[in-house]
Amino acid sequence: MTERCDVLVVGAGPAGLAAARAAASHGADVVLIDMQASAGGQVWRRDVRRPWPDPARERLDQLLDGERVRWLGQTQVVAAGRGCVLVEQAGVAYELAYGALVLATGARELLLPFPGWTLPGVTGAGGLQALVKQGWPIAGKRVLIAGSGPLLLAAADTARRHGARVVAICEQAPAPHLRAFAAKLWRWPGKLAQAAALRARLAAVAYRAGTWVAAAHGDGRVSEVELHGARGVERVAVDQLAVGYGLVPNLELAQRLGCELQAHGAHACVRVDATMRTSAADVYAAGEACGIGGRDCALIEGEMAGHAAAGAPEAALALQARRRSARAFAALLPEHFALREQIAHAASADSIVCRCEDVRLGELDDYADWRAAKLATRCGMGSCQGRICGAALAQLRGARFISAAAESTEAAARARPPLFPVRLAALAAPHAHDEPLPPAAAPPAPITHSAPQGTVA
Repeated sequence: MTERCDVLVVGAGPAGLAAARAAASHGADVVLIDMQASAGGQVWRRDVRRPWPDPARERLDQLLDGERVRWLGQTQVVAAGRGCVLVEQAGVAYELAYGALVLATGARELLLPFPGWTLPGVTGAGGLQALVKQGWPIAGKRVLIAGSGPLLLAAADTARRHGARVVAICEQAPAPHLRAFAAKLWRWPGKLAQAAALRARLAAVAYRAGTWVAAAHGDGRVSEVELHGARGVERVAVDQLAVGYGLVPNLELAQRLGCELQAHGAHACVRVDATMRTSAADVYAAGEACGIGGRDCALIEGEMAGHAAAGAPEAALALQARRRSARAFAALLPEHFALREQIAHAASADSIVCRCEDVRLGELDDYADWRAAKLATRCGMGSCQGRICGAALAQLRGARFISAAAESTEAAARARPPLFPVRLAALAAPHAHDEPLPPAAAPPAPITHSAPQGTVA
């Protein structure tokens, strides 16, 4: 038996929460699923020691109060076809049919290799945030945050609030670019206030523009970071290094469904129309899947997609002006935080680029494209299925490996499921075809101002 709903929303971050609420406001029967146990996505990931921020609490309270939104946590889509997806929850696969589908699949961090990036103690900037919020012991440790973009400030603030000694924030963009970016923020008062508040909380932390990580050193664990920049070459003692170069849209499900893609810098994103409809029938997309835009953009686009998916396109069109404003801010980021050439040149031929299969960057030099490199070296064929090394190679090698970030829609549609690793027992279980979905997972716990208790989410 197949469970059915009017609107299925995949992803419970800001875009997904907004989409679910908007669709439910029109009387649609909505199912909201996410791979995480708690709603909120990466932006509002639940912190085991601190309360949710007010915007997240407000939207999650609305989710709890609603009667038409069914929440399924720790649930992932492993296969998809027109009008139906196969989801896996707690080791069991079930079919879920929908009238309309909203893809709010978010993004992952762009990690670029450099000597020592595989040492224990080296993570992405967003990765450090996730670890710390889930209880990773960081108090008293010397932490260096490096890379590019506003995420660095947020990661540093999270680490500081959990007791870390943030020794510096190293932004690779030059100071003139940062000043030009700051000078334009008056057009978005909310963003300006947010940036000012973050910088005030980090007033005691050195913020160094035009500085980047060239290498990490350590015997079994990172202990020193080699920095290049205006001060020349220097080494800084650390206990933890977090390096992030922005985000890359998660497109696997969109590709599988045959959604048309378009170029988005060195990577790709889903092409949508004025109501967030994709080229695939009854499929909508919102947030980072449509191009990296941040939380505010995700909230607006999620609401638009939810309205349109529930059959109210006029409500979606009424939000177009707000969307244009949010997207205009997002367009500033690649303009002012463009990665310098030295970032791509930091990795040597001996640097591991595919951590799953231990493939070094120099091993790929003789291959004309991503497909040839995969067949010969198994690069991108490990458990992450090229999500990390594919995006890195598209950034480092440009057009020759652009398909590493997003292969053609036609090729993706031919790809066989599962979209994510899943146990064969789950796919073979009779529940996948003969029984309805189990009772809905318990919704997120009621939100209060006290710190959440219990096990790590």
